[in-house]
Amino acid sequence: MAKLRISLINIHGLLKGSGLEIGRDADNGGQTKYVYELAEFLSQHEAVEHVHLFTRLIDDKNLSPEYAVPIEIINDKLDIRRISFLGKKYKSKEQLWEGLDTFVDGVVQHIKLHDIFPNWIHSHYGDAGYVASELSTILNIPFAHTGHSLGFHKKKKLLESGLSEEEIEKKFKFEQRIAAEDKTLELSEFIVTSTEQEIETYRVYKNFELGKYHAISPGIDTSKFVPYYHQEQDANKQMEEEQRKYWVAEAISKFLINPHKPFILALSRPDRHKNLHTLIDVYGKDKELQSIANLVIFAGIRKDISKMPESEKNVLTDLLLLMDKYDLYGKMAIPKKHDVENEVSIIYRYAAEKRGVFVNLALHENFGLTVIESASSGLPVVVTKNGGPSEIIPTCQNGELVDPLNENEIKKALRTILTNESQWKYYSNNGAINIQKHYSWLSHVNQYVELINENLSLSSGSGLKKQHYPNINIERLKRKVEHLFVSDIDGTLIEPKLNNPGLKELKEHLINRTEKMAFALASGRNLALVKKVIDEEQFPLPDFVICSVGTEIYYTNGKNYILDKGWATFLAGRWKREDIVNRLKGIAWLRLQEEEAQNPYKISYYYDKEKYDYEQLITVLGTGWYKVNIIPSHGEFIDFIPKRASKGNAVKFLCRKWAIPLSNVIAAGDSGNDIDMFRGSVKGIIVGNRSSELAKYETTKSIYVAKGSASLGILEGLKHYKIIK
Repeated sequence: MAKLRISLINIHGLLKGSGLEIGRDADNGGQTKYVYELAEFLSQHEAVEHVHLFTRLIDDKNLSPEYAVPIEIINDKLDIRRISFLGKKYKSKEQLWEGLDTFVDGVVQHIKLHDIFPNWIHSHYGDAGYVASELSTILNIPFAHTGHSLGFHKKKKLLESGLSEEEIEKKFKFEQRIAAEDKTLELSEFIVTSTEQEIETYRVYKNFELGKYHAISPGIDTSKFVPYYHQEQDANKQMEEEQRKYWVAEAISKFLINPHKPFILALSRPDRHKNLHTLIDVYGKDKELQSIANLVIFAGIRKDISKMPESEKNVLTDLLLLMDKYDLYGKMAIPKKHDVENEVSIIYRYAAEKRGVFVNLALHENFGLTVIESASSGLPVVVTKNGGPSEIIPTCQNGELVDPLNENEIKKALRTILTNESQWKYYSNNGAINIQKHYSWLSHVNQYVELINENLSLSSGSGLKKQHYPNINIERLKRKVEHLFVSDIDGTLIEPKLNNPGLKELKEHLINRTEKMAFALASGRNLALVKKVIDEEQFPLPDFVICSVGTEIYYTNGKNYILDKGWATFLAGRWKREDIVNRLKGIAWLRLQEEEAQNPYKISYYYDKEKYDYEQLITVLGTGWYKVNIIPSHGEFIDFIPKRASKGNAVKFLCRKWAIPLSNVIAAGDSGNDIDMFRGSVKGIIVGNRSSELAKYETTKSIYVAKGSASLGILEGLKHYKIIK
């Protein structure tokens, strides 16, 4: 089987090759680390040719300039590719939903331009699931998905906390998110979960039965998370480790009166759900526990709490107030920062050396990566029984499961481990040995690659779900297109009044065109009427259809026409359809066309040619007139569309997306709504039977005015530009 080229998609986290900023905020937790390490270990697998990790390009002075590098090479089989959308500033994941179609376009354009078509895609989180669903449909490439967390359950929790439906919808965009998660269940080849339990969390979705699920435990880098007694052989590395350990010890001990005591360690981002306040309550109320051990909490990275996002600010403020309430000064450390990439493993080892214990009391933990990282370091754990840990602890025998809200249970478990030397050693040794066996990245990646290859071999590389969905012919889109021929239909390709001169000969040229020539129809007609003319005249199927005066773009494959949602998103900006319709009601010489002539981005009227008054239209439209394109055609029809929408802009959009130089486009038309196709470096053909709006045009270097009518004029123009002999 051919080697795998895999595209991973993780849109909202801060991803870079060095120094991941885990814990910086709610969007940079375990998922970012998981995705980066998955990419790294996949790239080391012999069956993998290359891994491309797609994310958002961020150029923000408050962040590292590395996030603004379009392509970052990590190793010879792995790179991070950053696609710009929704501006350059860093945004929270909830703010990115509206721009996902633009991101899809950017990825497609990038893949085409750099010729890095993958044969497998893997998306992480709901937003990337939406993107992968779209890419899979456009590129005809199967994909897998990892949810990390699910919108349905988060929404339920927020509603239970007393927030209103309107409030949470406005902030979190749950409607879009849950719809995307449902679509992902339907279209993905399979969903990867961390545990068998996690599969059940999808049951609430309407497409649960359409999904296929594989529980593959996440891995950890077992060469990094080594037991506390491990001796580094390389002298330089050992020196580095000693140095780091010194600074970790320094950061912790400056808070403590007696830094030599064992310590209870917690490490998570400052999130209410992580339940750190319960741990402080347990410790604060128990003087005996305070005499046995110190409490050390790493809660993300902070500079100035007052400038942090509201939810994180509240959690950190509560932790500090609890420290004060129980007067834990000298017994509790809460360092401001740590180097996630290089120091976390050292923090675990340092805690194990001190005969400490790691605690994770999250209300629910999908998997529990910190539980296996600490165990691999030889550090026993006290951990929530809700979620993934209830599968880890029985497998590894490395600590105790507790109810995260039962203070007595938590206290008892902590005392048992901290005061019973043989119990501590039992959990410590089991963790160090069993994590290597069951939870390494090597075993994760081997299982995953096996599943991909099984899917691709059973489906001839197209994915088992392929037969249910329309796809674009990917081979046609992969090809190197040298020219794009775009033609209007009515009056240009066909002119029944003149018996369609030249149509038969032009059709033969289009049917026999080489792979290097793409063909598009651009029409004022809606899609149904375009399809009708293709069937009636038996035209060869175009690669693209630009219809409804440039307000819609479709790709074709067999009998399927797939809407380009990126173009629709592009048009939606600053377009107020209802307002325009209301303003035009007072103009007597306009009459609204039938329902089928309208679409979300096109308002179509009949107009009285004798009474046409452009200035009156401008006055009525008011200050927003410059956001609207007014397109009269054939002395009978008039369309109002977004300024961005036009056949010409649609052609430019397609060329950018599919990496076709504009100077290699030949566009043919006969009326006013074709004019803007001829702008820039596009070569234009105006047919002989042109309408009055084009009467003044003469042949120039970039526009050819034909003598022949309709298709005959097109043939004349194609010969003029030496496209056909």
